[in-house]
Amino acid sequence: MLLQVRNLRIRFRTDKKNTVEAVKGISFDIPQHRTVALVGESGSGKSVSSLAVMGLLPPQTTLIDAQSSVLFEGREVLHQSAAARQAMCGKDIAMIFQEPMSSLNPVFTVGAQIGEVLRLHMGMDRRSARARTLELLEEVGIPDPSSKIDAYPSQMSGGQQQRVMIAMAIACKPKLLIADEPTTALDVTIQKQIMELIAGLQKKHRMSVLFITHDLGLVAEIADEVIVMRHGEVRESGDARAVFAEPKDLYTRALLHCRPSLDARPERLPVINDYMEGRFGAAEQQPQRVRGSAPGDEIVLDVQGLKKSFWLREGLFGKREFQAVKGVSFKLARGKTLGVVGESGSGKSTVGLTLLRLHQASAGSALFEGRDLLAMSAREFQPYKRRIQIIFQNPYASLNPRFTVGQILLEPMRLHAIGASDAERTQMALALLERVGLPQQAYQRYPHEFSGGQRQRIAIARCLTMKPEILVCDESVSALDVSVQAQVLNLLQDLQDEFGLSYIFISHDLSVVKYISDQVMVMHKGEVVEMADSDELYRNPRHPYTRSLLAAIPRAA
Repeated sequence: MLLQVRNLRIRFRTDKKNTVEAVKGISFDIPQHRTVALVGESGSGKSVSSLAVMGLLPPQTTLIDAQSSVLFEGREVLHQSAAARQAMCGKDIAMIFQEPMSSLNPVFTVGAQIGEVLRLHMGMDRRSARARTLELLEEVGIPDPSSKIDAYPSQMSGGQQQRVMIAMAIACKPKLLIADEPTTALDVTIQKQIMELIAGLQKKHRMSVLFITHDLGLVAEIADEVIVMRHGEVRESGDARAVFAEPKDLYTRALLHCRPSLDARPERLPVINDYMEGRFGAAEQQPQRVRGSAPGDEIVLDVQGLKKSFWLREGLFGKREFQAVKGVSFKLARGKTLGVVGESGSGKSTVGLTLLRLHQASAGSALFEGRDLLAMSAREFQPYKRRIQIIFQNPYASLNPRFTVGQILLEPMRLHAIGASDAERTQMALALLERVGLPQQAYQRYPHEFSGGQRQRIAIARCLTMKPEILVCDESVSALDVSVQAQVLNLLQDLQDEFGLSYIFISHDLSVVKYISDQVMVMHKGEVVEMADSDELYRNPRHPYTRSLLAAIPRAA
């Protein structure tokens, strides 16, 4: 057995007197040359457990029980000296983190960062390290390694950055590779490429892999064994095929069924507690929601020939044009949802930002009640800002950390003169918090006191303060756990039913897009390659690019 974890208990100090128990005596094994998946929602303790193995938990606030044991090749890891742990981690045990842009140093080239690992752990000189780095970049599928070796992380796409992280992790041919949510923020096609790359490297180098994720669909494609965690405890473990075929624990069954299905569209998506408390059966047995467009639908937004170009510096004085959006046209019906899908760089987010005039359009029109939003002066557009709103992908970055939730909700109402007084606005804000499923006590708290799903609800409540008619959802559920994602999608659907909102739903998650969209627009390299009602597009995709996107969707076994 390569790694043996026994009775691992981890607590964190919250202040001088109090602690919170994050991991509650878990035990599991990782055999040699096998892939083990550690699955669970945020807060389940899965990432904390892997960081404990790597010795990356903050010593000032972390308490690991004296009876806990982590054995790597028979050697106790938890009680090693810092020098011994450093020598082992990076060489024998390596880790790929969730967010490559946060893990890579922005001021060093990718070649310098991989070379540092080789010099530190393998004792190579600079010339040998550079030659080996080129081999590694080629092995992980980086195009044109000889030029990319001197590139900075910011000059690479998200998928390429993750490949650099993988190259760094396998540089010393580790015996155990820990991959912590390595594909969460990636497009479905890039996600599939990264999964295939990890699987191929695992077989080639005969590594063991600990794959950490909240997406059971991914696990079905890569794992030999599965460990399911919740609230710091192991709920179920065993052979991956057996767990998927006949999950014994109710929580495992809930995880499998909370994700939107390509085969069914229930009126409401189940959340974990629905299954745990027996309130929800199979999605196919629930009342189904009908989606689609009709010739008589009232058009609220008519976009024609939308173009957006960016000018990039080239050399000392030169510049060149990059066309991000190339003549996009569509119509959005009142009370309906237009799904926009495509890989990173396809131009889908640029379309949304340009419609809100956060980017200035290069050409085209966007008619709203017969008036062109893109041709208005700033003063003319001011009243329309209230009627067209956006929910950004990252609720951590889109909420002011220095404002309380109350201040975040009151500010737009004051700017747009909604409500006669602050007292009236406060009552409206409290009612909105309740509407999005948050307690009134949240009004006095700060964003950092909430989970990711709760922050996204705050962001939705902020949009609703202005009573918009069109809401642009830019990857607004992409990074959320399946249960939290289901809650937010249910909330968006309830709001659409109640207020007749129209959504432009931008996402790379095709299962979610099919669930919530009436029409789907597929973008590739700035152009619309296909548009159809959601059921028709998924049933009969006509463009090869659309077919490649659908083929990349992970499916549970």
